[in-house]
This record gives sequence, C-alpha cells and structure tokens, in this order.
Amino acid sequence: MPPPEAAPPQATPWWRGAVLYQVYPRSYADSNGDGVGDLPGITARLEHIASLGVDGLWISPFFPSPMRDFGYDVSDYCGVDPRFGTLADFDALVARAHRLGLKVVIDQVWSHSAAEHPWFVESRSSRDNPKHDWYVWADAKEDGSPPNNWQSWMGGPAWRWEPRRQQYHLHNFLPQMPDLNFHCPAVQDAVLGVGRFWLERGVDGFRLDTANLYAHDPLLRDNPPLPPGERGNSPVLMQRHQFNTDQPESLAFMQRLRALLDEYPGRFSVGELGGPEPVRAMQAYTEGTRRLHTAYSFAFLGERPDAATVMERLAPWAGHSGWPAWAFSNHDAVRVASRWGSGSGASFALSGSGQAQAARAALPPSTWMALLMALRGTLFIYQGEELGLPQSRLTFEQLQDPYGIAHWPLSEGRDGCRTPMPWLAEAPHAGFSTATPWLPADPAHAALAVDRQEADPASMLHTTRALIALRHRHPALRLGTLDAWVAEGPLLVLRRQWNDDAMLCAFNLGADPLRHRLDAAPTAQAGGLALHGAHLVGAELHLPPGAALLQVIAP
Repeated sequence: MPPPEAAPPQATPWWRGAVLYQVYPRSYADSNGDGVGDLPGITARLEHIASLGVDGLWISPFFPSPMRDFGYDVSDYCGVDPRFGTLADFDALVARAHRLGLKVVIDQVWSHSAAEHPWFVESRSSRDNPKHDWYVWADAKEDGSPPNNWQSWMGGPAWRWEPRRQQYHLHNFLPQMPDLNFHCPAVQDAVLGVGRFWLERGVDGFRLDTANLYAHDPLLRDNPPLPPGERGNSPVLMQRHQFNTDQPESLAFMQRLRALLDEYPGRFSVGELGGPEPVRAMQAYTEGTRRLHTAYSFAFLGERPDAATVMERLAPWAGHSGWPAWAFSNHDAVRVASRWGSGSGASFALSGSGQAQAARAALPPSTWMALLMALRGTLFIYQGEELGLPQSRLTFEQLQDPYGIAHWPLSEGRDGCRTPMPWLAEAPHAGFSTATPWLPADPAHAALAVDRQEADPASMLHTTRALIALRHRHPALRLGTLDAWVAEGPLLVLRRQWNDDAMLCAFNLGADPLRHRLDAAPTAQAGGLALHGAHLVGAELHLPPGAALLQVIAP
C-alpha cells in the first residue's frame, strides 16, 4: 500500500486512531482439517487482513485450555493449545504479520484462570500452601451459605465450595474459572511475568479481558439491589456491581502493567470494561499516561443508538487525557449487521417494538462501517464485519457456548457470531475447513464469501477497504477533534479536524429521507466518500435512508 497522504507526525503512537481486526481463532481458518481454526490458518490468511488496510490484528485466546469457555479459561498462560498449533507456529505468525506491516495484539485473561491451572491446583490443596492466597477464598456463613450475594455472569451464585479447603472460591463466570486474587503481590508479579514472556516473543500489545474485574472488595460486602426498573432477567443483572468490579486496586495494577509495557517501545494495551456507565469506566482506566493506553466497553455493542446517544458517548472525550476505543461487533455480541441492519439471513430475534425499530432503522453495512471509521478513537472490527455478515441461527443441539446453553431460549448465546469465516462460496463449509467444523458454516454466508466479494467492486469488502484507506489518508479522521454540527433523531453530522485537514461526516440513521440546511455552507474539496446517494448542495445535506457522506471540506 502507498503511504498515507497527509500523514500525522511520526511521533504519534501507532495505536492512536488505529484500526485493528479481531480474529477468533477457532472460526477463522482451519489448516489441518480437524474442523477447528488454528494459528497456521491465520498465518495463511494474513494477506486478506493486510489487504483491508488495517494496522494490526487482535487474536482471541489460543492458550492451553479445557475449553469450557473456549479459551477464556486458561490452564497455561505461556503456551499454545495443541488444537491451535505450537509456540513455533505463533512465532511464525508474528514474523509474517510484521513483514506485512501488521501489529499483533493478543488476549490476556488475567482476572481468572481455569481450575486446571497449576496455580489453582496448588491453591485449592490446603490453607497453608505457598499459593494459598493466589485465589479469592472465603469461609461459609454460619448457615453454610456463600460469603455474600455476588452473582456469576454464567448464572447462579459467584461462589463454589471447595472440600479440600472447606472454603468457597470466587468465580465471576463458570464455577471452573476461579478468580485470581489481585490483592496478593505475588499474583501481580506472576501475571506481569506472563506479560513479559509474550512481549519478549514480539507481540505488540495486549487486549485485557474483563479488565475491571481484577480486584474485589476485601470486605466482601453484599452488592446492593438495582431499582425495579433497572433490573435485568437474570440474578447478575438484578444488583449493582459496587463491590466486585472497578475497585481501586485494579487501577493500581494497571499502572504496574503500563510501566512494564513502557519498557518495550511501541507496545500497547486495551482493556475490556463492562458496567452500566461505560464512558466513565473507560475514562478512569485510560486517564493520564500511567494507566491503559485505551479501553473499550459495550457502549456500541447493543441496540442501535440514535444520533444523540452517539454523541453522549463521544462528547465526554473532548479535552480528556484518555483515549477511547470503539467496536460495533465482537465475539460476545450479536453481529452489527443483524442488530442495526436488516438482519437478512440472520437469526437475531427481536420482538415487539424492538422488531419494529429494527425494521425502521435498518442500516446498510457500509453505513455503519462509515460511522465507525468517523469516530475519534482506536477502532476494532470483528472478522466477517468487512463482509457484512449477519448473525447465524443455530439449533439448541448445535450450541457450544455455555452461556447460550444455560440461558436458552431467552438467549441464543454467543455462537451465532462465532460461526466459521466464509472464504469460498462454492467450497464445502465455505472454505473454512475440509472437515465438519466445530460450529456449522452458515449457508446464508456463502453468498457473502470473500471470493464472491473480491470479484464485485461494489461489495462490502471493497467498500470497507475504501473507508479504511480514507481514514488513513486523513488525520482528521484518525486523530482529529470531533464536534457535532447536528445530533437530532436519526441525523448525525460531525466535523473532524486535524490542523488543515477537515472532514464533514453526515449520517441518516433512519428509514426516511432527510434534507438539512447547515448554518453555514462548508467549502467542499476533492476527496471523500458518498454512500447510498448522499450529497451536499451548498449548505444543504441530502441524505436518503441509511445514507452516509464523508466529505473533505476546507478547515
């Protein structure tokens, strides 16, 4: 690729405003015909990732694991699960990615481990072994019940009885995924040692799973209940997570991690943060220069926002010392093509007013990709998002996700966004594998396969490349300030500017055509991208339903 035009100064860190591509290894490409994606499969497909123009890739867990939560339950932090390959395969992936100009960011799942991890095997064996306090242990109440009312995200209490110690251990997720005790200095030291292991192997950064769950309230106080109108439909959504998330000790550890990363020039960290106040959490974890480089939340991983809601999440960053990250899809969320689009060929089931809203506000895939590229922050796109893949529908018998199995039929779980990547429309299993895949390849995805879209210059794949290239050419999009000209109902008009580079970004997030006269006519210049008939005539925007306009203007 040619160097970006009007590139920002060399001193700007590579990750600031970057676009990274998330790979879910089990479902990306199978190189050995066992039905499970692997590291050599990713390596063989790196040219596709590089062709998008992204800055790098984030790889979800590939470490040794019993796979109860498909890699997010780690039994060895410094190895590669044989299903995915070897450490040599990982080294080859990193070397090939770097030759292609791609950074490599890997998941680190440090809030908890698998029960099979040697640390936990030793910790559970007695109350006086060298690792007795490496996990969160607590005595039962007098009646034998758990120490407090904390609930697991996988269903039921967040405590499991351990006969060997005659104590409960904390698990915010599955019972076989015990939480590490970050109040123990030796645990922090060991975790930082894991980080150093991978930094020495050449990784460019870490994505930190559930980063605000590292520390807990040492007094183990009960979480307060949510008001009736704010409660969800499972116990974990019926309480305010005041004492098992966002404790000050988590922020203190982030400072230790940042000091480690700063020993390795150009390395990067991004935290995943849950909770009811996503922007507040993101700002707390990225404030200044001693915490995380950036963080993302589930702010845009739910229902389609209107223009005002988009600005509620973007505006607080003006003048803030931290830096946000944004994603519209990932391995835990229903694909954005089904949440915000028509959901054609998808399984995402909405009911009542939600279904009507989705029909009214269906957005073409290229429009939400354009919106993502217009945001100020570091961006993540999920595998298949560049193809506009919708959510897959699976039967109960096909489910693998423990969350989906436990919550069926209220939730179909996360398997629908994890089905195999479609590479070849006419090949068995869409070219993902020569064997039956671990999840079925979605027949609805075949028409959207990479080979079909490569042959169609008007495809979502080519549009994605054009949008990413536009972001790279214009520091206004990658780094610039963000101001809202209009944020009313379905109409969102942003101004992005970096020095003498400026861009007008206009979106119709609704299903009715819009015309809007701006207060002053911007001076349009050559460059930009108009989607679905959007255009600017003097001071008047013409935006058909679901249209988007990224127009270079005079500063």
